[in-house]
Amino acid sequence: MKCENCTKKECSKKQKNDDTQSTSVDALSSNDGSEEKNEFDTLANAKILLSDCLACDSCMTLEEGARVFQQNQKEFFRILNLNKKCDTSKHKVLAVSLCPQSLPYFAAKFNLSVNEAAKRLCGFLKSLGVHYVFDTTIAADFSILESQREFVQRYQRRNQEEHALPMFASACPGWIRYAERVLTNLVTSHICTAKSPQQIMGSLVKGYFARQQNLSPDKIFHVVMAPCYDKKLEALREDFYTALYNSPEVDCVLTSGEIVQIMEQKNVSMKDVTEVAVDSLFDDLKEGDVVRHDGKRSDGYLEHIFKHAAKELFGMDVKEITYKALKNKDFQEVTLEKDGETVLRFAAAYGFRNIQNMVLKLKKGKFLYHFVEVLACPGGCLNGKGQAQTEDGKPDRALLAQMEEVYTAIPVRLPETNLHVQKMYQDWLEGMDSKKVQDTLHTTYSAVNQSTSSLDIKW
Repeated sequence: MKCENCTKKECSKKQKNDDTQSTSVDALSSNDGSEEKNEFDTLANAKILLSDCLACDSCMTLEEGARVFQQNQKEFFRILNLNKKCDTSKHKVLAVSLCPQSLPYFAAKFNLSVNEAAKRLCGFLKSLGVHYVFDTTIAADFSILESQREFVQRYQRRNQEEHALPMFASACPGWIRYAERVLTNLVTSHICTAKSPQQIMGSLVKGYFARQQNLSPDKIFHVVMAPCYDKKLEALREDFYTALYNSPEVDCVLTSGEIVQIMEQKNVSMKDVTEVAVDSLFDDLKEGDVVRHDGKRSDGYLEHIFKHAAKELFGMDVKEITYKALKNKDFQEVTLEKDGETVLRFAAAYGFRNIQNMVLKLKKGKFLYHFVEVLACPGGCLNGKGQAQTEDGKPDRALLAQMEEVYTAIPVRLPETNLHVQKMYQDWLEGMDSKKVQDTLHTTYSAVNQSTSSLDIKW
């Protein structure tokens, strides 16, 4: 949500400078001199600037800003170093979860297949001292399935509940932050309550996996590798924190680019890293080849929900979806017709110019869509600012084109066909309609700190 043309009133970022930001980072992550030097000290100097973050920091409190700064390589290295000390009572089980939209970045950047990229990333992370490396695709399975069910329920209630439709996707934290901090409850009430794949993965690691390993959740340090910096903000949400164990679902988020920085500082080439199979959440199994969901640049909520709704609501099997680009390639619509009538109208709105136009139409009562897949990044998740950027911060269009080609070639797996997911619904979540499903896989969104002139922002 980087707002390049914001007014001073709306965006405090323009009033800051790099020196102030650097001081904040150093103060938060500096060593007090009482600890001995170790092999990771020289690697921990990369800084995160709020200018890298999609969320405008007018939407961020000072405390949140400080905690975002702490989610950098130094925190990761602190745990690695802690595990090298003799006091085993303080050791952590270190788990890293890989987002599917990050893998094409490594495949394209280092001229690897996506399966090679996943295994070499796993090998590199384990060479540092990471115990488990997981794939978050299973978490996206849960998120998509819950989103599908919620849409059908909302559609069936559309004549009884004012805010049942449209439904907006909830997987993008940049969009969620904007909706909660800038827009009104008129908008937030339309957001799907299903958690994002990142946070469901947090529940899987700190809940299901911890129980399987007979571990207290606070004994696991869970890192997510993601395409964008806003995932760091998402990990800080209070509703994603377990007070009983004093443990967040996700302890730290590192972007794809930050992982590459670690490789460069360690002077490690991906070509030289030993391939290691990615771990599974289930016993001693290993993951097979990388799979993805429908969708060209993201987890494909629009396509999965559209096909599911067509079948459940109208008895129609949709095999292929045809997108119609409207004002630009980042605003497209998909429709379903039955007996000459348009019964479903979905849209994909990527980037904040499209999001703002969408919100204005909603507020004017001129909104035609039943569902919108909303993503803050133009071009979708593959174009996250934590990857696919040149050194001067501009999109690396050539690399992005390669990433899209790689991502499109990954085989698609329908969430409904994942037998592990179906088994977990019964054994871990106590059935698909249980209170535990609601508590574990869903959250709520509501407007806070509303701005009176928020829609004047020029994104």
